[in-house]
Amino acid sequence: MAETDLYRPVADYLKQQGYTVRGEVAHCDIAAVKDEELIVIELKRGLSLALLAQAVQRQKITESVYLAIPRPANKQRWLAQTQEVQHLLRRLELGLLLVSLTPGKPAVEVILHPVPCERRQRKKVRRAVLQEIERRSRDLNQGGSCRRKLVTAYRENAIHIACCLDALGPCSPRALRACGTGAKTLSILYRNVYAWFERSGRGLYVLSDQGKAELAQYPELTAHYREKISPAQEGQDG
Repeated sequence: MAETDLYRPVADYLKQQGYTVRGEVAHCDIAAVKDEELIVIELKRGLSLALLAQAVQRQKITESVYLAIPRPANKQRWLAQTQEVQHLLRRLELGLLLVSLTPGKPAVEVILHPVPCERRQRKKVRRAVLQEIERRSRDLNQGGSCRRKLVTAYRENAIHIACCLDALGPCSPRALRACGTGAKTLSILYRNVYAWFERSGRGLYVLSDQGKAELAQYPELTAHYREKISPAQEGQDG
């Protein structure tokens, strides 16, 4: 479908709503007016950064700016896969139309209207980000990485526990917390997400062979946490 193929269905739809419609007005693909309301619509074969930039420029003319693109073959799947893009359009206060030439399908479907967007921060997510920063002892992840094991605060906490078990032998959660492993110690041992820990007796845990092998992947952190274990602690019975 060419961009020009989108024009007639959108123009007819607007005329049915009582608008006076004109094409190619001052670089706008479609300009429509009803009473004092002015609508601008940009026609494109698909969403792109260039289209968003163009639409934002049109907001200097009117607050009512829509993007019109061809209706995807599987609309429901497309809507599910473009949730983040739709959120961006809402944040930019842009409308979105889907246009179809297929008999039996609506010629024009309004997905989004260009309404004011309330920009609210998600306090719970913000707090989680701040806590994650605070709980990491250092910056060990390269920004933009993918398909690599990330050193999260949770993983670092597990490494701390593993270092203590490696140095001290069998320990109870209470003894580990006394070494500074924190309030989540029991949960980390019990969930054993990385399969690093094994129970060696009632209330006692040891480092598994897998845990010993994988500690070698984090030399900087293991050195950091082993330095925190005092000679007195190493002499204690777990």
